Amino acid sequence: MKAAVRERFGPPESVVEIRELETSIPAADEVLVRVRAASINIADWYSVTGRPWIARPQMGLRQPKSIRLGVDFAGTVEAVGKDVTQFRPGDDVFGGRDGGLAEYVCVREERAVVPKPPDVTFEQAAAVPVAALTALQGLRDQGQLQPGQRVLINGASGGVGTFAVLVAKALGAHVTAICSTQNVETARSLGADEVVDYAKEDFTRRGARYKLMLDVAGSRSWSECKRVLEPEATVVVVGGPKSNRLLGPLGHVVGMRLGSMRGSRTTAFFIAKFNKQDLETLGELLEAGKLTTAIDRSYPLSEVADALAYLGEGHARGKIVVTVD
Repeated sequence: MKAAVRERFGPPESVVEIRELETSIPAADEVLVRVRAASINIADWYSVTGRPWIARPQMGLRQPKSIRLGVDFAGTVEAVGKDVTQFRPGDDVFGGRDGGLAEYVCVREERAVVPKPPDVTFEQAAAVPVAALTALQGLRDQGQLQPGQRVLINGASGGVGTFAVLVAKALGAHVTAICSTQNVETARSLGADEVVDYAKEDFTRRGARYKLMLDVAGSRSWSECKRVLEPEATVVVVGGPKSNRLLGPLGHVVGMRLGSMRGSRTTAFFIAKFNKQDLETLGELLEAGKLTTAIDRSYPLSEVADALAYLGEGHARGKIVVTVD
């Protein structure tokens, strides 16, 4: 099978290649999925470039621990292990598994794989897992978002940000989206109640206050964010600037955590965790039309290095999808 790989860290255009690998045979509790589409996330860019350096013990000190790339996938079940009961060959599914940027992927049936809604394309479904799980778990679990609550989403234009607007609306919130000029109409089309163009207005000085802030962009300091927070408010940090080669977004996370220690407001940081129940929830939202996918660009698997390079530029409006023939 063809798969996206890299054997060393560096710029995507220099280190990423498409290589023929042996197709895995599903274990007793696994399904083999013929991947039709995949998508990429900022974590994939970090794993290719080897940044930030503080994460090297996890990624590999001198070279990657695994050469495979990607997580998100959508496709059709090709074969099942002898103990599998929930799926059969021919079922359309989506989910997440290391090595998702490939023609085939094996995944345990009880882990991160669920049925794809029939009216959702493979490309739309493949864009969902990591980004939408981050939005769902960040707002619902970390932020304890309640119906009618006012939520501020700083960075409402990329993969996580666009899903955050949709998830927050599905949970019944009043959403204020912060984004750049070129993304204002996208945020409005997703259902944001208010959209602030940060190039024209400083959202930290608007006078509005929020019980919950989802910080995707990581573009403002704690002292600035504090201006828009109610007492006892929560800031959920899911991203930050990637320019710091040593710490990456962790520098912003630490700054926010330290700042919030002196007062009643709190800061939470987390990394989304795959689980079947939450993926099923996202599938239900997709089927009900409450969750849609904003796709910026689509690339064939042969051009995945270009897709990663574009993601690294930081200007994506929604998700970047990779089609697999």
